[in-house]
Amino acid sequence: AVVSTQSTGIKMLQKGCVAVSISSSSITSKLPSLTLSLPHLLSRAPTIIRHSKNAPSYHSRSFSSSSFSNKPQSELSVQSNMEHDPQLLNLANGILNGDRVSLSRAITLVESSRRDHQVKAGNLLTYIMQKNKHNFLNNHTPQSTTDSTGFKKNLTLSNPTGSFRIGISGPPGAGKSSFIETFGTFLTKNQDHKIAVLAIDPSSTRTGGSILGDKTRMQELSKHENAFVRPSASRGTLGGITRNTSDSILLCEGAGYNTIIVETVGVGQSEVSVEDMVDMLVLIVPPANGDELQGLKKGIVELADLIIVNKADGELLNQANLAAFEYRSALKLLHPKSPLWIPKAITCSSLTGTGIEKVWEIILSFKDTMEKSGELGAKRADQRNNWMWKIFNDEIVSRVLSNEAVKRELSSLEQKVQSGV
Repeated sequence: AVVSTQSTGIKMLQKGCVAVSISSSSITSKLPSLTLSLPHLLSRAPTIIRHSKNAPSYHSRSFSSSSFSNKPQSELSVQSNMEHDPQLLNLANGILNGDRVSLSRAITLVESSRRDHQVKAGNLLTYIMQKNKHNFLNNHTPQSTTDSTGFKKNLTLSNPTGSFRIGISGPPGAGKSSFIETFGTFLTKNQDHKIAVLAIDPSSTRTGGSILGDKTRMQELSKHENAFVRPSASRGTLGGITRNTSDSILLCEGAGYNTIIVETVGVGQSEVSVEDMVDMLVLIVPPANGDELQGLKKGIVELADLIIVNKADGELLNQANLAAFEYRSALKLLHPKSPLWIPKAITCSSLTGTGIEKVWEIILSFKDTMEKSGELGAKRADQRNNWMWKIFNDEIVSRVLSNEAVKRELSSLEQKVQSGV
């Protein structure tokens, strides 16, 4: 290990505040200690890290435990930060009003790696989340409504916007983007349903660039006023997603989109990170994608709630039906994620639209089952917990690696490793 931690102390303070101090003896005694406020960490950890007096400042604020008596200090600080940044406040209001340009700019902000942009993104996300919760608590309209697609929007404290998140994954060439184009167009025919698509494109391992070509396969959907399509580069993040996909989902929900679709890059069997940020995982496979043994292999297949054999048309129709039959046989031998839902395998055609309505019926059935049982709320809670720790770990590593003394020590260690010492 590059960093050897000499002492790590975690103690509970008043009103649910946690202090975490980290020091290292193997690198330098000057490594700054970190203090994190748990209530704000739950919403956006990087924005409220307070450094020691010798550490650089990044527009962060310190908190006292007494300030949590009436209103969370994190909420007060974010409100203050937004009031002092009119452009950021206008951006947030644009998102809450459903402006797609504001939403696009906000996603660009959260994807930025610049420190000042990260601080602004943290304030923006927390503000949007607080507004959604505030609107839910002060909403006097019915907590459950159903639109013309059959989509039942259930507003709860854990899901104040009533959205539903769908992960679309599968191997390269399975027709994921074409499926989303047909599926999304089917949903947006109904004027009261809004859909957002976050399409992840792979980045070059040599240049870091990305074509961002998924949107070109969704020309009709991207032009619809009730749809939002945003391609993003993976930037080397494994698992088929980007580092900030969870943040982008929250922004889309704040803009009023009912269904959020996350399309991963073309993935293999073990790339399952999207499962940690969606409510339902849909696996799209091409016809003749192997025999029954392929369906039995562990990984993304056993996590899928629905398997769709795409391209079930023309000469591939018989092969698609056979592949769906083999997947159904394999799924009977796998342990389901939930005792209340048995994964299904069906066929559809993105070209002709055959089977699209059936796909939506299954999705609605899954959503209704998980919401009534409480599993959907429990899953969202686990995902928020995992998201918090991911932010926490990423920020700790970022702070350590940005320390000048650590950089010098790492350079020496790298030279020793390269020389085989």
